[in-house]
Amino acid sequence: MSTDASPTFRTLSHSQKLDFQPEPVISASTHDGLEFWQYMIAGSIAGSVEHMAMFPVDTLKTRMQIFGGSLSVNPVGVRQALGSILKLEGPAGLYRGIGAMGLGAGPAHAVYFSVYEFCKEYFTRGNPNSSAAHAVSGVCATVMSDAVITPMDMVKQRLQLESSPYKGVGDCVRRVLVEEGVGAFYKSYKTTVVMNAPFTAVHFATYEAAKRGLSEVSPESASDERLVVHATAGAVAGALAAAVTTPLDVVKTQLQCQGVCGCDRFSSSSIGDVIRSVVNKDGYRGLMRGWIPRMLFHAPAAAICWSTYEASKTFFQQLNDDDK
Repeated sequence: MSTDASPTFRTLSHSQKLDFQPEPVISASTHDGLEFWQYMIAGSIAGSVEHMAMFPVDTLKTRMQIFGGSLSVNPVGVRQALGSILKLEGPAGLYRGIGAMGLGAGPAHAVYFSVYEFCKEYFTRGNPNSSAAHAVSGVCATVMSDAVITPMDMVKQRLQLESSPYKGVGDCVRRVLVEEGVGAFYKSYKTTVVMNAPFTAVHFATYEAAKRGLSEVSPESASDERLVVHATAGAVAGALAAAVTTPLDVVKTQLQCQGVCGCDRFSSSSIGDVIRSVVNKDGYRGLMRGWIPRMLFHAPAAAICWSTYEASKTFFQQLNDDDK
């Protein structure tokens, strides 16, 4: 009898262990093995590296959107804009306003990526490959991060203008506060969100899909080619999203630079009013001003940003594993 009872006892014990073993508790502050603050640091590093590296191309885009609209009747190409800046201002002209972007990019991207990661964790439950969930998560992230970066983006674009009346970031902030009020820093916020929401939705959905597709091409070497995969997927996503949202970027630039250096001033911040003004002056092609440098900016910028971000995440994951 004791011989029969012993196996029975062990079987029940094993069964109870399977049936009643408590599920692992997942901390709300962690996702993919990282803490919230680690996502913020990784995002801040990625955003700062991206914008500092690609700033000259962003200056070209801003000049083209202004030269071809408020200040000129003729469209301005990339070569013309670059030649004008180098001839009149020298290479330093390509970096006017970089201080403002340095102040805004880090905090904004810290918010951007941390919000994205936690929204992605929430919305993709049960379906980690859901493009819709990635898109919605990206929209949530951009609404939050745009509130952080919009004031400094406005300062940056005003400093990028030819013959800008401002001496630097501090002077621009002070004069805008005195002459136009706090609201001037957020006049383009609605347009920025309306532009960046579809931009980010397309960007994140394309990035996740491209990353998954590239990893499946050569799964056995996916870990060795991780950097290439992230950079390629990021470049594809950035270029596509940039092309789709260029008209709204033109509107944003017009609103942020209005009344400065001869730029048109608008009676309201209505997107429709600005679009009608651009179309009346330059036709529909005016809404695509700067699309080439915009794509030239966002394709490599996204590649730099995503590869830096994923590399930072990997660093923190290894750091956390070493501490266990």
